[in-house]
Amino acid sequence: MTTHTLSTPAGEVLRSTVAAASMFSHRSFGIGAYSISEPAALRRHPHIVRFAEVEADLDLLIDRAIAAISDGEPVEDEILGHYVHVASLVRAVSFREGKLLEQAVERLAKANPNIVVLTQSLKLPLVKAALEAVSGNDWESLDGVKLDCEAPAKGSYTPDLILVNRARHTAYILDLKRSLASYGDTSRLEELKLKMMASAMVLPDWLYKNHKRMMVDTVEVAIVDGASRPSDHATGIWALSEIDDLLEIDGVAACMAELRLRFGRRVQQLLEAEARKALGVMMVASDADSTLTVPGKPLIALNGSSRAYEEEKAMAAQDEDDGHYDLGCFDEDQDDEPEPVRIRVGFARRPRGH
Repeated sequence: MTTHTLSTPAGEVLRSTVAAASMFSHRSFGIGAYSISEPAALRRHPHIVRFAEVEADLDLLIDRAIAAISDGEPVEDEILGHYVHVASLVRAVSFREGKLLEQAVERLAKANPNIVVLTQSLKLPLVKAALEAVSGNDWESLDGVKLDCEAPAKGSYTPDLILVNRARHTAYILDLKRSLASYGDTSRLEELKLKMMASAMVLPDWLYKNHKRMMVDTVEVAIVDGASRPSDHATGIWALSEIDDLLEIDGVAACMAELRLRFGRRVQQLLEAEARKALGVMMVASDADSTLTVPGKPLIALNGSSRAYEEEKAMAAQDEDDGHYDLGCFDEDQDDEPEPVRIRVGFARRPRGH
């Protein structure tokens, strides 16, 4: 087995070469030797897309996402009360934004005729041998390893998108996240990478058998952070703002930024309207409660008694007895030491008879 390590500094993605081997690549996309970290104006790709050209399509995707968010019917919640609709919208936004990013990337990728986007039936088997290989070895040492997608598997992994660049004979397994903030200090991110790398080792065989004998000799995986926080290409983390270099299309990142901006405005309008409704209901309920009184019962004076001092003194005199407090009866002959009592301890049980 030969391990190929390219030394050109540039964008690094989790990479698999010669069928399904896996490693981190160090190579530059597009024309010329420029780095992903350089300003966008210095990067040039063979293809370009402008927002004006795709505005109608992206706006339609936003409309559909907003409609799906609005159509959700929340379940009553005693804790959230009137705010359950607001909470339901927030949860729906988290889900729909991820789907919106996937659909937008699929649309924008059409600007590169060399790219085929696969979105349907992407359940990749997690072959046992692949899981064991990526769990016990460095990615670099797996270069050149090819595994059968029909070998015994332990479950499956469904990526968000699989992109195939036919000109480069390269496949990309992409997992798009609206934000990686929730993955901060958990093991979920490492588990996701493990599944992606195991899938990468069987993807060439899977593509050949399931997609019209499609052949690739390189597989690269990337987790794309929609919030575009600082990326870490050495561990497969890409910012959405760098997606031009994955698709080899200038302008994709700018289009995605505008998409998120417009989607954000629409979402905030929804949330504001729902919040106003919730506050309105609470205000009406509060006003109603303040006017309710129980017939025949005086209002309780929370800030002190409304009676005069003489009235209070007269009422207190009526309640006084012989000046002694009734603290119960005591048996003078009773021993000071209490009798021993048997205390039972154990697990809680249902009362007998139930």
